[in-house]
This record gives sequence, C-alpha cells and structure tokens, in this order.
Amino acid sequence: MHRRTALSVSAAVLIAAAPLLTACGSDAHPGAAAVVGGQRIEVSSVQSEVKDVRTAQAASPQSAQLIKATGDLTRQKLHGMIFDRVVAKVARDNGVTATRAEIQQARAAFVQQSGGEEQLAAALLQQQSVAPDQIDDVARRAVLMDKIAAKLGATNSPEGQQRLTEAFSRASKELRIDVNPRFGAWDNDKITLATYSAPWLRQMSGGAEAGGAAVESGS
Repeated sequence: MHRRTALSVSAAVLIAAAPLLTACGSDAHPGAAAVVGGQRIEVSSVQSEVKDVRTAQAASPQSAQLIKATGDLTRQKLHGMIFDRVVAKVARDNGVTATRAEIQQARAAFVQQSGGEEQLAAALLQQQSVAPDQIDDVARRAVLMDKIAAKLGATNSPEGQQRLTEAFSRASKELRIDVNPRFGAWDNDKITLATYSAPWLRQMSGGAEAGGAAVESGS
C-alpha cells in the first residue's frame, strides 16, 4: 500500500477515551464545553458524539466491556473536538486541505486493511471509541495529519517530531483555547486536555506497518 495512505492509519489513532455532561458551562461561556478560536463547542455537541458512541457500544457483543473501559468518554470526545480544530488551523497555516475524494480514499484504505467495513467499525469502536458515523472524521484527520507531516518534513526523527510539536503548540496557543473548568484545562505544550494523554505524536512516529496493524488487530 502507498506509504502515505498507510501512515494515515497510524495517524487515525488520534482520539482516545466520563459520564455524560450536564448542560451547563463555565460562567464566561454558559452552555459551552470549550471555546476554540472564538468558536464555541457546545455541551450538547459533545453529548451528541458521546450518545452515538454509547449507542454503537450497546449494540456490540462486547458492550459491557466497551462501556466499562470508556468511563472518561466525554472528556475523550471533547479532547477530539478541540484537537480537530487545532489540526484544522495547522492545516490552514501550511496550505493543506483534505478533499472529499482523499477522505474516501483514506477510508477505503482503512476498510481494506481491516478486512471490511464491519471489521473497521468494530476496531475503531473498540480502540478509539469512534461510532460508525464518525469514521469519516477519522479519515479526514488522518489525511490532514499526513499532509501536515509531509509539509513540515516530520519524519521519524527527533528533529521532525520537534517541528511537528512546535507547529501544533503554536497553533494551539494562537487559538486561545478556553475549556470549561469542570472538564479540565487545555495544555498548549502537550496539546491535550487535563490528564488525558493523547498518543498522537507517538502514533505518528510509529510507521506505516505499526499503524496498519493497530487497525487490523483491533487491540
């Protein structure tokens, strides 16, 4: 498989894993879970993503295990929604876009490597708490991350990873991310929410084969 497409599978491992939020925000931004670049992420939007995942988990033969393993699902989903906005800014700053055709191509590569649509959906639900209707978002993020890495020359080297980290940290700071305190605080240097540890840099540096295996194995 083409290296960049394969790497996107590794880049897809970006989202990771609380009870449902109550519909109230901070004093400064009532009803908002976070404000990123002046744009609100509504509590209801986070709840909607959580609900989609819980519905998919409930339909899985491993529902009890999946639900038990994702007690921090709300924070995970909020992290992913914030992170996507950081990715979008880094992409804009570097003249990078993801076309519909590229997103579908990346998704098709995921399907092929996973052995089918059902296998891909099951793997992403188990590994990344991604509902079936959220898979295109994973593919879009993967395409953008691959292009950003290529544009910045972020190879599997300390120097390349440092450039990638600096670009994301700079974009994160410029977006002035303000998280409702009840859900934690955003760390611009680690590009992560509260104590949630996002493995995106490690996964990006894992290489094409490692990324493909991660999706295929469902582990």
